[in-house]
Amino acid sequence: MLQGRVMYFELPADDPKRAIAFYEKVFGWTITKWDAPMDYWLVTTGAMTNRVNGAIMPRRMPEQVTVNTISVASVDDFTKKIVDAGGNVMVPKMAVAGQGYFAYCTDPEGNVFGVMEMNPSAK
Repeated sequence: MLQGRVMYFELPADDPKRAIAFYEKVFGWTITKWDAPMDYWLVTTGAMTNRVNGAIMPRRMPEQVTVNTISVASVDDFTKKIVDAGGNVMVPKMAVAGQGYFAYCTDPEGNVFGVMEMNPSAK
């Protein structure tokens, strides 16, 4: 894992099926429904080398924007660094079963981003 690199994105959509059709047609991305308790479609953007994958999800509020997620060694350590540097933690650390730990944060300019600690034993 390359710490500090953008590893994932989430695209909010008013009409997820329309967004899926658009990104499949324009970029040839592979998009599949994730078996989860919410509407969430996983996006594969290409070959394993140097790609950033993501998801499409229903827009929850009109001002919701694309969110990039940054890989980190420890969500706990980095949320502390974020707060110490003038950012905020919007959604505290949570487990993503079988994937790792995640938190939503903002920088001092109000930009939303995620931090993700990969850990397959997360429950």
